[in-house]
Amino acid sequence: MNIIALIIIGAAAGFIATRLMRIEASIPATLLIGIAGALLGGLILRLLLTVMGAMAGFVGAVLGALLLIWLWQLYMRR
Repeated sequence: MNIIALIIIGAAAGFIATRLMRIEASIPATLLIGIAGALLGGLILRLLLTVMGAMAGFVGAVLGALLLIWLWQLYMRR
């Protein structure tokens, strides 16, 4: 997600988060909490998607190799 979009979304998220946690904070503090949280969450999510993407490729490679071994054993043993 674009950093500008994270900042805009973070401002709204800070407002919602302070209300859900029942914290009385000033408007600048609320905005800073939301923006920092959105940037941190966006970076963590991007990292997780990168790691999971690599893991998904590894799992797919293993499953493909298992399929080929099964087919090889099924047709080459006869």
